[in-house]
Amino acid sequence: MILKDIQNIYHKELDAIYGKNEVDSFFYWLIEYYFQFNRVTLVLEPQLALSKTEEQCLFEALARLKQNEPIQYILGETEFYGLTFNVNKHTLIPRPETEALVSWVISHSLSLDKEKPLKILDIGTGTGCIAISIAKNLPNASVYALDVSSEALHVAKENAKRHKVNVTFIQDDILNVSALNANNLNAFDIIVSNPPYVRNLEKQEIKANVLDYEPHLALFVEDDNPLEFYEAIVHFAQKKLNKKGALFFEINEYLGEEMKHLFISNNFNEVVLKQDIFNKNRMISGKK
Repeated sequence: MILKDIQNIYHKELDAIYGKNEVDSFFYWLIEYYFQFNRVTLVLEPQLALSKTEEQCLFEALARLKQNEPIQYILGETEFYGLTFNVNKHTLIPRPETEALVSWVISHSLSLDKEKPLKILDIGTGTGCIAISIAKNLPNASVYALDVSSEALHVAKENAKRHKVNVTFIQDDILNVSALNANNLNAFDIIVSNPPYVRNLEKQEIKANVLDYEPHLALFVEDDNPLEFYEAIVHFAQKKLNKKGALFFEINEYLGEEMKHLFISNNFNEVVLKQDIFNKNRMISGKK
């Protein structure tokens, strides 16, 4: 079948679900991944035909997209902070807005005058995208990454190996810390986290491709205790951060003021609430 005809089938089957532009993006992403073609190929070779085996890849992907499965899971990878990360159903898909959090941490780190390497901990690492991106850009830092999920940690370790960075991975539950304490890991200069923060009442705002496929363990919190993970991490940071150490979070856009109060009431200083490009409260930091 001609490649252009398959693209037309994609639009016929998927435009009502995703919209024309996003369907084009999916199609270009897929043909680049499977065949190393790009959109220019379709212009220069409008009669380019695929073999039956090649067609099958695209039609299998089409069937999965019709079920709202994220294209990142279909391909098994995604881009984050200029790096390619393996992803699967056990990990959240790294988001562009989290790149801003990584940039903030790196910028802060570079502003410090440290005679010894920085010690940085990422809590709830998932794919390892935060920890690995930091380690890639701060090669002299000692980077640690924690997650409660052994399946997620397996993916994170693969990603660290893929990008040739040294990150120490730890399986532990920040709500009931044991491994970190047992190994006497403390005196961190920076702690960063993008913990679960979507309240159940906000599920109606979540697209089906997220709600039906991404791990709820890493997404949702109870309506009556939406800051559960933040409170646990703040209390942990009080004990484990060095003096003048910094704590960084990605946060629920609706709970910025509550997060400021959490920091201030726990004696953190220089609290900064940052907005994203859409003017939503998305990140916060404070110093011990």
